[in-house]
Amino acid sequence: MFTIRTFAAAATALGLSASFAAAENPMVGGAAMYADKTIVENAVNSADHETLVAAVKAAGLVDVLNSEGPFTVFAPTDDAFGMLKEGTVEALLEPAAKEQLANILKCHVVGADAMSMAIKGMIDDDGGVHPVPTLGSCTLQATYEGDKIMLEDERGRTINVTIADVDQSNGVIHVVDRVILPAMQ
Repeated sequence: MFTIRTFAAAATALGLSASFAAAENPMVGGAAMYADKTIVENAVNSADHETLVAAVKAAGLVDVLNSEGPFTVFAPTDDAFGMLKEGTVEALLEPAAKEQLANILKCHVVGADAMSMAIKGMIDDDGGVHPVPTLGSCTLQATYEGDKIMLEDERGRTINVTIADVDQSNGVIHVVDRVILPAMQ
């Protein structure tokens, strides 16, 4: 199957510009996203994901998300982090909260490369709702309406995919409008 990833690799091998190779990937946070770069390499360029990048660094997950994967990352924007209770982000970025922060972030990561059409297919196969186990031991419930994919976290909150199918060398990013939270303990 000829994917954006193989197109980008072929374009690079032929000496075509990286911007041409990324033409099929959506822009995120005002930045081009390159299918031949990792999740972290692309995320650092998005002006909408500065908090997520800081959190990934503080949680010690940079090496994981730069590894081979594959991963599907539901990437909350800075505005999504801003919806959390005042002081929450600052508290989670403290070294003492590293484990808790890592756990929350892993609830945004699936150990597979799942583009939106594949997610919709799994939802259809499961009768309209598909359970999505994450690396953080959270199980999200995926549904869709038209082209819009929604996730429900373990607290019953709805998270919307706002930009889907941002192809990466080690998986895919789907930009989301809320931070996914694990069940209350």
